[in-house]
Amino acid sequence: MLELAGIIILGILAQWVAWKFKIPAILPLILIGLLVGPIAAEFLSEDGTKWIEPIWNGAEGLFPGESLFYFVSLAISIILFEGGLTLKLSEIKNVGPVISKLITLGSLVTFIGAAVAAHFIFNLSWEISFLFSGLIIVTGPTVITPILRNIPLKKDVSAVLKWEGILIDPIGALVAVLVFEFISVGGGGEFTKTAFIEFGKIVLFGSTFGFTFAHALNFSINMKWIPHYLLNVFALAAVLSVFVLSDSFAHESGLLAVVVMGMVLGNSNSPYLKELLYFKESLSVLLISILFILLSANINIEDLLLIYNWRTAVLFAVVIFIIRPLGVFLSTYKSDLKLNEKLFISWVGPRGIVAAGIASLFGLKLAKNGVLGAEYITPLVFMIVLGTVLLNATTARFFAKIVGVFLTKSNGILIVGASKVSRLLGHYLESNGRHVVLIDSNETNIKKAKDLGLEALNTNIYSDKLLDNIELNDVGYLMALTGSADINKYAINKFSKQFGENGSFRLVTSEEMNDDQNNPKEGLFSHTDDYFQLAEVTRKFPAINEIELIDRAHYNTLIEITNADKDIIPLFIKDDNNEFHIITSYNTDITAIGKKLKLVYLGKPFDVEKVAIED
Repeated sequence: MLELAGIIILGILAQWVAWKFKIPAILPLILIGLLVGPIAAEFLSEDGTKWIEPIWNGAEGLFPGESLFYFVSLAISIILFEGGLTLKLSEIKNVGPVISKLITLGSLVTFIGAAVAAHFIFNLSWEISFLFSGLIIVTGPTVITPILRNIPLKKDVSAVLKWEGILIDPIGALVAVLVFEFISVGGGGEFTKTAFIEFGKIVLFGSTFGFTFAHALNFSINMKWIPHYLLNVFALAAVLSVFVLSDSFAHESGLLAVVVMGMVLGNSNSPYLKELLYFKESLSVLLISILFILLSANINIEDLLLIYNWRTAVLFAVVIFIIRPLGVFLSTYKSDLKLNEKLFISWVGPRGIVAAGIASLFGLKLAKNGVLGAEYITPLVFMIVLGTVLLNATTARFFAKIVGVFLTKSNGILIVGASKVSRLLGHYLESNGRHVVLIDSNETNIKKAKDLGLEALNTNIYSDKLLDNIELNDVGYLMALTGSADINKYAINKFSKQFGENGSFRLVTSEEMNDDQNNPKEGLFSHTDDYFQLAEVTRKFPAINEIELIDRAHYNTLIEITNADKDIIPLFIKDDNNEFHIITSYNTDITAIGKKLKLVYLGKPFDVEKVAIED
């Protein structure tokens, strides 16, 4: 009982440490597992026993017989299903050529190159070498996001790394599953006609069961045959059922079935897909926390000693410094990416949770079946995972500065709310060369923003998902423009450190607008215009205009006119470098007034002749 409770406690503690120090969770999880497992047995226990013994050895342990093997299989099936849910075919079609090539040509380079390296460096069979290379194709957003979260990068570079990690997760898993099944049916080396037939059965049953049951589950959900409170657990039971059922028809086809099932369901029209994904993510966090402590603890010192030699360092160096850059440079040939950006993408390629988890599962299975060289799979993949995560976590920021992709100033703008006011403002800023992102929980507003060509995210600000979006690393300005004062204040309090490096602003409330003594420093645009005033002016005069400033007196005159005319709202001062200085309600006395400046305002155009006469 103590061991079971300890695994869960240590696992969640590792997840918290990862969140606190902004590192991939896989790093503390594996280190804790090694500590309570082989390290404790070799150096810390007086009697040479592990503090946590995953397999029952006749005296102690958690899982008798093949129970650990079954638990790992079921846990990996759920994790792979969740990965499949995130893969959208529309995203593959719409991503840029660079990302498409990275997940195809880049994966092929890794698959062939790493297999050749493992074969000749460790003298492994070609079958085991290709299984190893298939496993290390996978990177994954769970390891890339924490590493890049606090590195200001150009949006294009962040997008390439993010989407490569998301899209390659199920693709790499599928490749590894197919290679493993090919080895299994071939008996470890003799690929006879019978072996090819068995392999064909695995692909047939795995894809058929996955495709069929995904549509059946989606149909049941849409017909509301499943009560809402049972939806998540019913989906979990369905995944496990498909895994077991497919495996009973064609041995080892279960993993393929759940990957296909996740991919098909993820591209369906189910209105409950997002809810299913949230549940599976939470479940995956718990399973991953338990799984990796168990798998790391199950490794023996003998397994680690297998790779405790110079050949391991050579293999690691080849994978990181030759194969990864080769794949990136071939995939980015004739792209718009600059040399320094290609170098940085080549440097950042940490392997993730799926690679380590499937490696342990396949290592256990193949070793149990007596396949020669199978004992190398788990320690070698764990070495690549730990090595790449440690390397990138400690050097990515420094390397970004060396190659010149580190942004010294974050000029991107995050606008909370995608109403007509926000869309008008975002479109103007975007057309003036600024990276603008709108967020809103209203799908209609998001669709209208995207129809204008704006980048818009359908998300809830009360969720932490926005903080994990590495494509927002170049955002340095935050503007809360919703009709809810509470949401605007919450957005400022929660996201100002992450996205408000250069300034966080919100609209004043109606109470603040009517109280001259209560003028917040973060108030946006003016002290006399709240959301409803902005919306009304946008309805009557949906245009953002510019007027050249002559001097400070001219500026002050214009501000006086805007204070008197409710149909004109000042927004920014624009300089000759296309930089924008936000006008705040707290202080409209802008110090940047000089030559070649313009006042940017919303609403009715100024009567230029009248302004000149008044001047």
